[in-house]
Amino acid sequence: MLCEGIGGEKEAEAAGKMAAVEEEEEMGSSCSWRMRGVAVVLLRGLLLCALVAGSGWCNSVERKIYIPLNRTASCVRLMNATHQIGCQSSMNGDTGVIHVVEKPEDVQWVLTDGPHPPYIVLLDGELFTRDLMDQLKESSRISGVAVAIAKPSPVKGFSPASKCPNDGFGVYSSDYGPQYAHCNNMEWNPLGNGLFYEDFSFPIFLLQDENETEVIKQCYQTYNLPRNGSVPQYPLCAMQLFSHMHAVTSTVTCMRRTSLQSTFSINPEVICDPLSDYNVWSTLKPVNVSTKLNSTEKVVMVATRIDSHSMFWNVAPGAESAVASFVTHLAAAEAIHKAPNVQSLPKNIMFTFFQGESFDYIGSSRMAYDMQKNKFPIRLENIEYFLELSQLAPTNPSVFWMHTDPLSQRNLSDQINTMLVALKNSTAGTGVEVREISSSQALPPSSFQRFLRLKEIPGVVLADHNTSFQNKYYQSIYDTSENILLNYPEWLSPEEALDHVTETAKSLAEVATVVARALYQLAGGSGSTTAIQADPKTVTRMLYGFLVRTNNSWFQSIIKADLKGILENEPPPYYIAVSKPVNATYLVHYVLANLTGTVANLTKENCLSSDGDLYEYAWVQGPQDPNSTSSRLPFCVRSAVHLSSAISPAFELREWGSTQYSTWTESRWKELHARIFLVASKQLEIITLIVGIVILIISFIATYFINAKADVLFATPQDSGAVAY
Repeated sequence: MLCEGIGGEKEAEAAGKMAAVEEEEEMGSSCSWRMRGVAVVLLRGLLLCALVAGSGWCNSVERKIYIPLNRTASCVRLMNATHQIGCQSSMNGDTGVIHVVEKPEDVQWVLTDGPHPPYIVLLDGELFTRDLMDQLKESSRISGVAVAIAKPSPVKGFSPASKCPNDGFGVYSSDYGPQYAHCNNMEWNPLGNGLFYEDFSFPIFLLQDENETEVIKQCYQTYNLPRNGSVPQYPLCAMQLFSHMHAVTSTVTCMRRTSLQSTFSINPEVICDPLSDYNVWSTLKPVNVSTKLNSTEKVVMVATRIDSHSMFWNVAPGAESAVASFVTHLAAAEAIHKAPNVQSLPKNIMFTFFQGESFDYIGSSRMAYDMQKNKFPIRLENIEYFLELSQLAPTNPSVFWMHTDPLSQRNLSDQINTMLVALKNSTAGTGVEVREISSSQALPPSSFQRFLRLKEIPGVVLADHNTSFQNKYYQSIYDTSENILLNYPEWLSPEEALDHVTETAKSLAEVATVVARALYQLAGGSGSTTAIQADPKTVTRMLYGFLVRTNNSWFQSIIKADLKGILENEPPPYYIAVSKPVNATYLVHYVLANLTGTVANLTKENCLSSDGDLYEYAWVQGPQDPNSTSSRLPFCVRSAVHLSSAISPAFELREWGSTQYSTWTESRWKELHARIFLVASKQLEIITLIVGIVILIISFIATYFINAKADVLFATPQDSGAVAY
């Protein structure tokens, strides 16, 4: 019994050890699975961290490699019925070694001598000429051009427009005044080099920031500048320009492709858009826009253009080309609205601001077309007189010229003479002199020509030039406020400058006074016009807002709250573009409403719902509340200001190859940007590529073998079986 007891205890002890071993194995197995779970979690965490860190690291590496150029403007592609003009890069951008050209002899390096083509040429603004660009265009060693703005503006002048603006789309043709067609009688823009209308196979960018230009030049001097006749070695400073355009050939081609896409594709891709916007117009006495005027109701029409253009997209300062004239027009509209008893004048007065006139008269041709087709409340037969304000830069002495059409003058001599006399009589006491042009001289490029094509209308074009344009920077990046002598003392704050009456403002206010008085007489006014005076303070505010800084207290007070984002600490561009309306159109619209409208005693809700056929109502921000720094005093403005379509009739008629109407379209693109970086030699790039490919292949092989032996490399511990004692 004793032996049996001892044996039982040994068996029990052995069984206990067996159980302990099994429990330990189970615990080990469980621990192994837990450890593997933890490892998985840690691996995922590390992977996530790596991805996040990698993303930041990649961004950091990109920032270390590239220096983006944020203040640039690109030459883009435009098309008409027969041609494409402008510039573009390849699909992935064009890259080239930077070479700075500061004098004509420097260009020889990039054309023949330089050992590292292709080159991107950084041109000083003075050298951005037709002759030099033609040399670069013919070379296969050029991948792009960057242009630095010349300061001060080139003394000789610069105009990328043609010598005969809008040739072929005015009134003169083989059927009407063939002796005046194609500027045979007068070369209106003698400085025009036609660069805007060339087609370049490489990108051209404008550098708008002097600091960025200096960074590029410093990079060039450090890495690329040949020293003592030696060829610079890699790495070299390079630039990359992105401006790939989707459309090619002509408007006919791109509109046909867009039309096919829209017809047969679920997700159509538009490749070009017509240049389009809105005309702004108003009348002294409100006109019902849903009906038509009777043929017996007569209108005196005064018109100007809003738009301009330059070689570069959305850079169109247009100070003399457009702004001076439409500011004068706005001031004249205010002056005549303030005159007594004007609502009882026998004839109405129509104030018209055309968009897209730089591109074969888009706005005026559309309004004339709508009038002819009875799609506009005022018809061609309602127009008694047509007065156009062309370029109106201040002159010393203040002399302006009255241009007329020599052909229509034969049949309308009395009416035209009435206009000339009215303008002359209106100069009394103003310091402005207006003079007639020879009766054998043709009209300058003007919106009035589009109306003459449809009907003989007595008209006068008032301009600051007798023969050729006095504007040396017509349709260029240099047609800025300095071109019309608009200067402010340096010590003035922005708000002080807004109300600082400049000499330019005084001069244009006098011209506006002459125009307002003449309109009053042409509309049948018989009273004294001495009281009709344009306000120099209004003119100076407009010049500051349109040419210096739109983000000012006056502009802030006269626009809607949801449009305050268009106000910036710089002037707006006057390029028509393809968005509708552009900022310039908005601003002209609300300035005209403010100057000619009245304050309506309405709540915000009633104001927003009160638009009708006679008047337009707008709830504007109003001035700053003097008792608060963050709130305003909004109010409702009632005016007779309206918008009308400014898209060429060619697109409504689907006549994309038209020679009668403008057919300009703008290509679409994905991105426009530029950057500089250091580029390595081709040998180093090839070595880097080969090493990368070798590492990639080794990685694939290693991954394959690790995956094939995964059951061995990552095997879990196996059960060791029973232990015997």
